[in-house]
Amino acid sequence: MALTTLTALTALAQPLPEAISSALLRAQVPADSVSLILVDADGLSQPRLSHRAEVLANPASVMKLLTTTAALDLLGPAYTWRTPVWVDGKVQNGTLYGNLVIAGRGDPALTVEKLWLLLRRVQGLGIVRIHGDIVLDGSAFAQAPTQPGDFDGEPLRPYNATPEALLINFKAVTLTLVPDLANKVARIHIEPPLHGVRLPTQAPLATNLQAPCNDYRAALQADFSDPARILLKGRYPASCGEKSWPMAYADPASYTARALQGMWLALGGQLTGAVRLGHAPATPPTLQAISPTLAEVLRDINKFSNNVMTQQLFLTLAREAAPTEPASFEAARAVLQQWWARRIGTGAAPVLDNGAGLSRQERISAQGLARLLQLAYASPFMPELMASLPVVGLDGTLKRSRAPLASAHLKTGSLRDVLALAGYVHGNNGRQLVLVAVINHPNANAARPAMDAVVDWAGTEANRLAAALPTR
Repeated sequence: MALTTLTALTALAQPLPEAISSALLRAQVPADSVSLILVDADGLSQPRLSHRAEVLANPASVMKLLTTTAALDLLGPAYTWRTPVWVDGKVQNGTLYGNLVIAGRGDPALTVEKLWLLLRRVQGLGIVRIHGDIVLDGSAFAQAPTQPGDFDGEPLRPYNATPEALLINFKAVTLTLVPDLANKVARIHIEPPLHGVRLPTQAPLATNLQAPCNDYRAALQADFSDPARILLKGRYPASCGEKSWPMAYADPASYTARALQGMWLALGGQLTGAVRLGHAPATPPTLQAISPTLAEVLRDINKFSNNVMTQQLFLTLAREAAPTEPASFEAARAVLQQWWARRIGTGAAPVLDNGAGLSRQERISAQGLARLLQLAYASPFMPELMASLPVVGLDGTLKRSRAPLASAHLKTGSLRDVLALAGYVHGNNGRQLVLVAVINHPNANAARPAMDAVVDWAGTEANRLAAALPTR
């Protein structure tokens, strides 16, 4: 049943406040490219402002609010993912005569640190050598219908990683570069260690400490064309100091196998066979790795707008709805649409793709997002959702915002031609408003000052209302 306490939101296009319209004019963004709504979080009054709020628009990463709110409602904030492991054979004198089997169940937070702990637990069973294979079962998710470069032709950008049931470290590698001035080189370390991948342990150093750091990545002239060999043909500027360079691996299909074997060997383990795909036994697992709770995972998803973690969560909703079927985007879209119809009900339904907003197809109205946020505000999981949103001027994707400090918890979104934000604006005396603003226009990226003006105006409005009405 749809939330009955929500007041119907008007679809009228009200005039924009002068501070906002002036900022949009400077960015050369017309008002008819903007959707904006400001309404009480408790849904007990008409919108304070509604401008083209009923129009379906591309929200970019603000779409994560739908996936994460539905997940809190359907799974609960204490939900965890479990990655089962089987010791499939006999262990004698430090050797497993058989296979080590690991089955992915969609954990979005199986990082290098968590994998290291998992493999140490395996060694704690007395296993140093595996006289057999490491078998990976990823059948819980259907194969992703996209490749990392499909969205924008940038396959090495970490945000383009595609989901899979056994997702390790977001399929990313991190190069850490540390200047060694005495030897005029930069020392290089890769994490996780990828089996069979050659990487130089050092690069020549540009030793002028007075020179600006600028773009050290371009200065290194990295060549990733051969997935088995990373080349650095340039120099590393000493003035940059220590830097960490995260990137997606050039051959994502082999990443999980390379990372698992590389880490097993780095821990002193031995393997006579190979890392290969297969199926888990029907018996109970020997041990399990348990993820952080959903409430903790949401902080990474929303504060830092992690696309692949959101897609893992999106697919998890499908898997929980049909545990015996490989979870697919199509099934996840159906789950979200059914949830929307049941919990939000009226108005245009959102258009879903991958649930993360990294899409040119996804659409939702500002009005629909406002209803979603009002639903969350009235729910028992409101604290978990709000805590997952970036705080203006303090953290996450809003750390550099010039809007009034800590005046709001807002999810941001940006793509080429898209800029959006949605969340809660905090007024005095506990006054809470829901704010949604979406721009779809070729000059959207130039309208960031206009978005700051939106937040500033909404905060002023929240305080004005708090002063004019009795404290609730």
